[in-house]
Amino acid sequence: MSDHGFGMRDVMNIDEVRRNLRRDLDQLRAPEGYLFAGSPRYRTLFGRDSLISAWQTLSIDPTIAKATLQVLARYQGRRFNARSEEEPGKILHEHRFDIESRNELPNWDFPYYGSIDSTLLYLIVAGEYAQRTGDRPLIDELWGTIEAAYRWMTQYGDKDGDGFLEYERANPHGLLHQGWKDGFDDHILVRPPVAIIEVQGYAVAAHRAYAALAEPRGEPIVGKRALAAASALQKALNRTFWMGDQHFYALALDGAKRLRTAITSNPAHLLLMNAVPRKRVQRIVARLFQPDMWTPYGLRTHATSEPDFVPGSYQIGSIWPHDNWFFARGLLKQGLEDEAKQVVQALLMAYEEMGRMPECYAVDGGTLVNLSTSSHNDVRANPLQAWASGALLDLVSDRRLMA
Repeated sequence: MSDHGFGMRDVMNIDEVRRNLRRDLDQLRAPEGYLFAGSPRYRTLFGRDSLISAWQTLSIDPTIAKATLQVLARYQGRRFNARSEEEPGKILHEHRFDIESRNELPNWDFPYYGSIDSTLLYLIVAGEYAQRTGDRPLIDELWGTIEAAYRWMTQYGDKDGDGFLEYERANPHGLLHQGWKDGFDDHILVRPPVAIIEVQGYAVAAHRAYAALAEPRGEPIVGKRALAAASALQKALNRTFWMGDQHFYALALDGAKRLRTAITSNPAHLLLMNAVPRKRVQRIVARLFQPDMWTPYGLRTHATSEPDFVPGSYQIGSIWPHDNWFFARGLLKQGLEDEAKQVVQALLMAYEEMGRMPECYAVDGGTLVNLSTSSHNDVRANPLQAWASGALLDLVSDRRLMA
């Protein structure tokens, strides 16, 4: 490993990091086998979080992904319900199983489905699981769920028929923003319906995953249509969201079809989805490593050059390990191994200073701030989060990144 601080530690200490991260994930393992989102808050089933942590742990323990796909199939949407934002085929955002926890959100019905990306991630993780394990019996068992999820993406995900997937809450008390940077307030300054950039990339990958899952079932025409849809969407997102003067992608399209041109980490997710033309890869990677986005401890969610940047904010300035996992994995997918190692080293430096990998943390004036132990701008991060521990565990378990 290169000498970026933590890399000089010996192999036994990296083994200790792996053991500690496995222990963290074991604490979040539900009796059914999936991972709760976090602890002490969010100790329950989430669509996005549980699926991403299942994806991260596929090479370590594929039974987590199997259990996650099965439990989310059980709660898949089957009707229209504005209060819960349920729609046929949609995968839930979160469930609350106990009365006390439900009472924290009295204006919701549970399961609550206010997520634009859980359904797409379900298709992607099902595809990744099948590719890595060859477990066709599970795919056969879940095929009705997979078909319904794909129908939701193609029939209900595009609210206004412009070709992009967008969200707009049906419950006025629901989440206003429903991508991974979700929330009740307009913290990302985009008015719904919102077509957020990374979701378009997820949809490209979901079309491809569905095609790959359909092909072994003797449905080549279905697969060809899905691949054609992936290609059309990829072309559209690269045409519409690309900011030529910035050599980067816009954050979103708002309800009036105006671009939100903020420089953010969201486009980094496109690398792993293979939704970026080769000629643009180096440009967006170079932009993400600029000092207004990159820190010694990882990639920020929001550029310091943006007027609304706040270093310790939950989603417009802090650093999220799972967000950096998408970046690192995307770099590796694009053949940029040295750059991927740089992301891993940054996360390891943060882990070394904090002693664990919390939900998110901040860099303020060059200083690392552990948001799980120090309240900063009224943000209190979860000290234990599945997709944070899973992010680092996956990356330090990959020999290519630890060589």
